[in-house]
Amino acid sequence: MNTEQVAQRLVELCRKGEFDQAQNELYADNAVSVEPAGAPDGMGDAHGMDAIREKGRRFAESIEAYHGVSVSDPLIAENWFSVSMGLDVTMKGMGRIDMKEICVYRVKDGKIVHEQFFYDVG
Repeated sequence: MNTEQVAQRLVELCRKGEFDQAQNELYADNAVSVEPAGAPDGMGDAHGMDAIREKGRRFAESIEAYHGVSVSDPLIAENWFSVSMGLDVTMKGMGRIDMKEICVYRVKDGKIVHEQFFYDVG
């Protein structure tokens, strides 16, 4: 797949809340995931799919209830694309929050090799 096809497929799966399927289908085994400085414990950078899956598992376990997901259409520049993502959830011990972030991805050989998230921390 080219960058546009990967981006469209990621958006399609994320809009359905199928984040695990997106990772299994679209990510390279050596992908890197980068969070902003000061991200919550257990949600820092991850290198390789085992670490990225574990980070995703911990995040999913911290959610009590999902209320909605929003994902913009992708903005594409050669091997890179970005989307704006929103997640309306009730977090265990924190109540309901509406998280918004910019997600930037790099594609190489038809797979996502790098993701980086931008959101306010704290």
